[in-house]
Amino acid sequence: MPDTCYLGVELGSTRIKAVAVDAAHRPVAAGEYTWASRYENGLWTYELAEVWQGLKAALAGMEDRGSVQCMGISAMMHGYLAFDKGWNLLTPFRTWQNTVTGPAAAELTELFGFNIPQRWSIAHLYQAVLNGEAHVPHIAHITTLAGYVHFMLTGVDAVGIGEASGMFPVDAGTLQYDAAMLAKFDALLAPRGLPWRLADLLPAVLPAGADAGRLTPEGAARLDGLLPAGIPLAPPEGDAGTGMAATNAVAPRTGNVSAGTSIFAMVVLEKPLAHVHEEIDIVATPTGKPVAMVHCNNCTTDLNAWAALLGEAAALFGAGPDTGELYTRLYRKSLEGDANCGGVLVCNYLAGEGVTHFDAGAPLVLRRPDSDLTLANFLRASLYSTLATLRLGMDILKKERVALDSLTGHGGLFKTPLVGQRYLAAACGAPVTCLATAGEGGPYGMALLAAYRARKQAGQTLEDYLDTEVFAGVRGSTVAPQPEDVAGFDAYMQRYAKLLAVERAAVEQL
Repeated sequence: MPDTCYLGVELGSTRIKAVAVDAAHRPVAAGEYTWASRYENGLWTYELAEVWQGLKAALAGMEDRGSVQCMGISAMMHGYLAFDKGWNLLTPFRTWQNTVTGPAAAELTELFGFNIPQRWSIAHLYQAVLNGEAHVPHIAHITTLAGYVHFMLTGVDAVGIGEASGMFPVDAGTLQYDAAMLAKFDALLAPRGLPWRLADLLPAVLPAGADAGRLTPEGAARLDGLLPAGIPLAPPEGDAGTGMAATNAVAPRTGNVSAGTSIFAMVVLEKPLAHVHEEIDIVATPTGKPVAMVHCNNCTTDLNAWAALLGEAAALFGAGPDTGELYTRLYRKSLEGDANCGGVLVCNYLAGEGVTHFDAGAPLVLRRPDSDLTLANFLRASLYSTLATLRLGMDILKKERVALDSLTGHGGLFKTPLVGQRYLAAACGAPVTCLATAGEGGPYGMALLAAYRARKQAGQTLEDYLDTEVFAGVRGSTVAPQPEDVAGFDAYMQRYAKLLAVERAAVEQL
């Protein structure tokens, strides 16, 4: 481990991962812990006790942790964590996967004239109010998973502005929560006589580079002394903000696609969209610039289940490829499939899907009698399914004439070189770049934000820092859309629109 490093920790949907970068911003150490959400009492959740178990395991997996100059916490975006005055949890953590806030999200969208997605913290809070839930009068703090961990380590109740923008709308001018919308929300709740105002519950908002506190002795003790007290922390961000940093997509006309358990595209806007779209979220970069976000709850989880099943089948014949080799071979096999997947269709919805207005999911594989069911076609259809819902949202941005000069991919879908990249280029009709660090994802981006917090010069913007000090000369590969792939993906999407009607019937019946 070098003398100086910067640490990013991300509590993702399937892994808690720590990544350290050196002074040249190269990853030099990593550790991880695997976990999974549980579906309990109609809600997707995680136990907070496992947060600390996983954090310690990820940090312990790093060979040396004594040279950390600055660190930062990131986590799966938004959701709902409600606490009383003593920071006692009032109700189980409600993750971004939940699609149970439809009435609240719709009412707030109309009230604000601004799209409020179901997974946002404010939608969860208002739905709890509408439900008459017993914990609501006792709330003193609401935050996100990243905000909770940051507070417990530092005693600072704050989040980065990108994360804040998924709790409640922010004002790009003031870089704070939108004051007019706060007033509308308080007026909406006034007749209920609740003993709080929304602004009193929300964490403070901090831009990238701001002082967000230090690791306290109590915070260090929570980590069993794996890190020493006194380390400065960057503002905590969600995986959307860290993804933008990890791909150098924080300036207007840039975009990135993060693809793992969920998939989302972030396009930094030059100007506001002309219309409000339920399928498009307006969030912010870590410095507060407006971003159009297409977020899809379902990406690789169903594909992962099929990969595990195929691995079991291989084991029957004595083959035992490790997980990395299994995925690489399956992804590459998909390239042998027909561009239109031979008529094989896959819907990968394990959870509900906001873009297509599903409150629940039921994965499907569908084919006509004349479809060509081969392993390659099935795998290609499964990979197309990870991108199909994203494509529907990107089509809306295209109609809004949103300018996009570059699109960068990162996350697990892109670990096998060229495959996911090629299919994303076909889906979006734009060149897709993957950097050498594409598989590192959010924890790497958080480490970069920690480095910026520690090393920025006076007046140096995050955009400048990433351009000149992090990504200048970084190797990457760019894949342009291939006409055959584009035509094949378009043909798949025409059938996919009809498949969604079958999916809706399946969800309703099952």
